[in-house]
Amino acid sequence: MSRMLVVFTFMALSITPAYAQKLAIKSNLFSDITTTINLGVEGGIADKWSLELSGNYNPWTFSDNMKWKHWIIQPEAKYWFCEKFNGHFLGLHFHGGEYNVGNIDTSLKFLGSDLSIFKDNRYEGWLLGGGLSYGYSWILSNHWNLEANIGVGYAHIKYDEYDCETCGKWKKSGSHNYFGVTKFALSIVYIIK
Repeated sequence: MSRMLVVFTFMALSITPAYAQKLAIKSNLFSDITTTINLGVEGGIADKWSLELSGNYNPWTFSDNMKWKHWIIQPEAKYWFCEKFNGHFLGLHFHGGEYNVGNIDTSLKFLGSDLSIFKDNRYEGWLLGGGLSYGYSWILSNHWNLEANIGVGYAHIKYDEYDCETCGKWKKSGSHNYFGVTKFALSIVYIIK
C-alpha cells in the first residue's frame, strides 16, 4: 500500500507544472457507492489538454468473508474540444492494480463481466492495460463540475483461484485477456483556479 501512495503522490504532483491554468480534484460517485475510497487529480497542461491521475482503494472485508478488495491507479490524457474542464473530451487511459475478490453471491452481469464466478471462488492477482474514453463535463458553478466518462479498452489479468470458504485452498493460476469497458465514471469535480 505504501508503494501505491508514493507513486500516486509523485504522479499527482508531476501533472501540475507552473504553467497549468487549472487544477481539479474529483471523486467518482460510482466508486463511492461500492465503498471504494477514490481520488482524482487533474491539471491543465496546454490550451486543450489535461492530465488526470485517479486512484481507487478498497480495503474492506464484509460479513461472511465477502471481499471486493483492490487498489487501482489510472492515469489519463484528455483532449478537450472546447476548453479544459468544459464540454466534450476524448481520453487515452492506462490502468494497473491488484485485487482480492470473492464470496460475492450474485448472478449479476455488468459491463461484459459475469460476476457470478465470485460466488464459489476467491480470486487474487493483478491487472494491467489501457483504453480510449469519451466524456463530457457540465459546469455547475465557478468551482464545481459534474463529469461523465466511459472508456473501452484492454486489461491483462493474472490470477490465483482459491476455494471461497474463509481463505480457502489454492486451486489454480491463470490469466485472462479482457476487452470491454475499462472506465466508467460519474465524478463530482472541484476546480481550483
